Amino acid sequence: MQLVGDERLDYLLAEDLKIIQSPSVFAFSLDAVLLARFVHVPIQKGSIIDLCSGNGVIPLLLSTRTKGSIVGVEIQERLYDMGIRSIAYNQLDHQISMIHGDIKTIAPSLGYTGHDVVTCNPPYFPTPSDKEKNENEYLAIARHEIMCTLEDAIKASSELLKQGGKAAFVHRPGRLVDLVTLMRKYRLEPKRIQFVYPKHGKEANTILIEGIKDGKADVKLLSPLYVYQEDGQYTPEVKEILYGDKG
Repeated sequence: MQLVGDERLDYLLAEDLKIIQSPSVFAFSLDAVLLARFVHVPIQKGSIIDLCSGNGVIPLLLSTRTKGSIVGVEIQERLYDMGIRSIAYNQLDHQISMIHGDIKTIAPSLGYTGHDVVTCNPPYFPTPSDKEKNENEYLAIARHEIMCTLEDAIKASSELLKQGGKAAFVHRPGRLVDLVTLMRKYRLEPKRIQFVYPKHGKEANTILIEGIKDGKADVKLLSPLYVYQEDGQYTPEVKEILYGDKG
């Protein structure tokens, strides 16, 4: 396998997989790992779609939790190509595929209301002004709502899911009201919410939320997850997620 430019091959340690990353194009964050661990997935079979897939990190991580088929959708061709090569490197072509496409128009080709699970780590920030815009187009599109909004992601998820299917998102806590409002607008009833904190005494900086299409109203607030201990080391919970190590 040939790497391009400043690409590198990184370990997904807990899963014994490798993934192509690039500091100037795309490198996944802890948010993606947390979402892949948070979402409920069928163990033996099922159809899973990951929207805003980037370099395919969430499909790769999910492949260790399910035998179902997984499709990643990514609009940036360079990131899509990185995902394709990572899937091939890990010999997971039989389970994971990537589509170079726009989540706003992907439902007709993937099939309406036919999928069990949809995950999405969407861009977090509003479209910046030209003055504020990141000169790196790859990073700007990954971080800002340039190519899709939160509503686009939630609408697409609902279109893809079968009744009773699950949609899971990771975002910033400041968008909680938007998340719940939009999920209900598109028939995704919020069922599980978890806040992630940098450390004790700090405000939450990440939210994980899962909903069920046409589910009944009954939301559970899970125990908070703390990323760092006071000494700056990862907490045992996060160590287990990242390294498979509880110690």
